[in-house]
Amino acid sequence: MLGVSALAGAGLFSLLLVLSRTPVIGDWFPWANFFRTALVVHVNLSVLIWFLGFSALLWSLDAPSGSRLVRASQGLAFAGTLTIVIAPFLGAGEPLLNNYVPMLQHPLFYAGLLLFGAGIALQALQRLLQPARGVFRALAPSLKLSALVVLGSLLVLALNGYQLNSGSSQAYFELLFWAPGHLLQFSHTLLMLLAWLLLVAGLQPGALKHPRWLTPLAALTLAPVLFAIPLLLLYTVDSMESRQGFTDLMRFGGLASLPLALYILFQLRRDTHPLASLRYTALACSLTLFAAGGVLGFLIDGVNVVIPAHYHGSIVGVTLAFMGLSYALLPLLGFLVPSPVWARRQLLIYASGQLMHITGLAWSGGYGVQRKTAGAAQGLDQLPEIAGMALMGTGGLISIIGGVLYLLLMIRSMGRSAAPEGNGPAARPQRAR
Repeated sequence: MLGVSALAGAGLFSLLLVLSRTPVIGDWFPWANFFRTALVVHVNLSVLIWFLGFSALLWSLDAPSGSRLVRASQGLAFAGTLTIVIAPFLGAGEPLLNNYVPMLQHPLFYAGLLLFGAGIALQALQRLLQPARGVFRALAPSLKLSALVVLGSLLVLALNGYQLNSGSSQAYFELLFWAPGHLLQFSHTLLMLLAWLLLVAGLQPGALKHPRWLTPLAALTLAPVLFAIPLLLLYTVDSMESRQGFTDLMRFGGLASLPLALYILFQLRRDTHPLASLRYTALACSLTLFAAGGVLGFLIDGVNVVIPAHYHGSIVGVTLAFMGLSYALLPLLGFLVPSPVWARRQLLIYASGQLMHITGLAWSGGYGVQRKTAGAAQGLDQLPEIAGMALMGTGGLISIIGGVLYLLLMIRSMGRSAAPEGNGPAARPQRAR
């Protein structure tokens, strides 16, 4: 519910963001400051809250529903999200477009982030303390590694805050979130891969071929995180060496995920389950976008829209994996699965739109179009630049349609309980916690 709600809010803001950057249409929106405020809220809802909210879902799949720690985590996360959403309407302004966690300079917005972060930290702690059990116990060691990385990222955030002089400038928040933001991406990548694994295995991780390899390969995926230790010990948070070190860590450290990705593809098999086509569609779409984002990461040269093309591809790759897995998890949580035909259409619409979106951005970036600008400020005065950004806008609008369709399918399904008949998980529905 938290993830779906966050995506719903992000979708409303993304529509205005895409329109404000689309040639001709963007000139009708003289909202430079609104663009920046909307971008801050959109990024935090669609990346920070959606990703970490879904992470908490995976960590809590086998958690007892009556756990006080789980209830406290949920309460804090929901309260923090609500505070972040309403902050712009209660006076929070002066947007700062620093990387990873863009900010609105207002105590209410800060409080929302602290509440949400505390909720996620409690759920990660619960995952570390919870013994492995149930059908997902084969994933427990890998999920614990993910939770450990998230807690480590929060610790690095606290250490950065201690080192830095208190401030509220964009440079301050850029330094504050740079290292922990990079580290979080390793957890997101691992959970995306585990989502692929569940999609391939039909939510039956016990049926994997050579299951003993799963935990070592998950550990290998996160092994580059250990290089953060010398970076933190040898360099100050505001040094160029630290900044470049964490940049290289993410750029090259992502290659450590390839063995686990190949292991997952090795699990592919002929599957006649009615939802198999849906699961494999989600896998193919996620893999395509994530790979495209990874390739674009090596093509970045300067500060232009190739940068958002890179991270949009990677982010959307994770999002598509989580979307596909959310459909498959609905019966386990006591809900009806939406129409597999419409769910596949949703995934394909969203993926194709985002592929057009990042292609347009990458093309325009080759002509030097700058990031974090809108309307006339983009300086689109050549036909290739205009064509590239028009493709970006068209793809963005198509992906918004796919995103809205996802929300409609999920909300409709979560409003109906599965009938306890037949065999399989849906026959013994558990109410969603």
